[in-house]
Amino acid sequence: MLASRTRASVRLARRSFATVVDNAGVKVAAIDSNRSTVSITVLAKAGARYQPKPGVAHALKNFAFKGTADRSALGTVRESELYGGVLSSTLSREHLALTAEFLHGDEAFFVNVLSSVIASTKYTRHEYEELVLPAMESEINALNADPAAHAIELAHSIAFRSGLGASLFATPHTPVTARDVEQFATAAFAKGNFAILGTGISQAALSSLVQSAVSSASAPPTTSATTYYGGETRVAAHSGPQTIFIGYGTSGSPAAELAALAAHLDPNPSIKWARSSSPLLQDGKTSVHSVCMPYSDAALVGLLIQGPTAQAVREAGKAAVAALKGASDVKAENLKLAVAKAKFRLASTVDSRDGLLEVLGSKVLAGSSETSVEASLSSLDKITTAGFNKAATSLLKGKVTYIAVGDTQALPYADELGL
Repeated sequence: MLASRTRASVRLARRSFATVVDNAGVKVAAIDSNRSTVSITVLAKAGARYQPKPGVAHALKNFAFKGTADRSALGTVRESELYGGVLSSTLSREHLALTAEFLHGDEAFFVNVLSSVIASTKYTRHEYEELVLPAMESEINALNADPAAHAIELAHSIAFRSGLGASLFATPHTPVTARDVEQFATAAFAKGNFAILGTGISQAALSSLVQSAVSSASAPPTTSATTYYGGETRVAAHSGPQTIFIGYGTSGSPAAELAALAAHLDPNPSIKWARSSSPLLQDGKTSVHSVCMPYSDAALVGLLIQGPTAQAVREAGKAAVAALKGASDVKAENLKLAVAKAKFRLASTVDSRDGLLEVLGSKVLAGSSETSVEASLSSLDKITTAGFNKAATSLLKGKVTYIAVGDTQALPYADELGL
């Protein structure tokens, strides 16, 4: 018994963040999880919802690790490769993340790389045209070739319109210049607008990044409070599976019940290769995935359905609508299963570094004192049957967000599915 308690305490310590704020106002969070590698991430509130012009955040994400006052883009790549490290940048609707992953002992070099990106990136026109724009175009083409990703992008646009509805990708209708990107970067890395998170590194070592990083004194980017609208749209696509998304959104801080609802709606079996008993997956060819996307002041929950034919998607869509309508009267036993699945999803998500940033990054930026995984898991344990059914009923009373991507002549409209 003592041994099991000790192991539980170790796991708790490994998953808990220690958060400090230095004199410069930069939040630092580190977790030394005994990994063989180290990662350091600069996480800024500079996602798509904060951009002053559509596409600027996408451009800034691709401008990461280009020429700085310390080294050229080629120099950064070659030196990082000599250390065996990996540099990456990711963009979400709320955050821009610049990450360095490397071996223990190489902290000094990669801290310097990240500091240079924050403080002295040269937003030159030639690098923008020769390196950044081609990378952006490649990502836009990949989006258009992926009906699922395209549907999720459209769902945000229809559900929230502005703010969280802003696309993660640039469009040809709103040209962005290198000067636009530089101005947005100045605001993105303003004091108080970014945090520094690390795994496999001590708090003291990570704090050195704060001391060497020079953030700007500019005003950080702003965004308006999110309002959920909902709606329907259809986009023709000539390749890939037929796709529909059926979802509902909320405004305000996301409730734990939404994660449990997504787990409850998920028709996929827990055993790999097992045949699902759900009516959503009876033909063996249609895929259905539950989607739960929580944000700081809103959430979008629903089902993404894909199949080889519009008819298969139509039948699965009807079953999905029935499942959604039945979610407001869930029995205690089924809720227990949903909560357990939701807890496992959350725990497995934070086992990855990207997931850890996704789950805890917002809390660190907000200065929350509850920055452990256990705090998030405990909120799921507090869900009651009455509370769950009430939350589901309230959600489903709102306007649906319905997206169809594929053969728009054959794919069903929302009202044809009973929505």
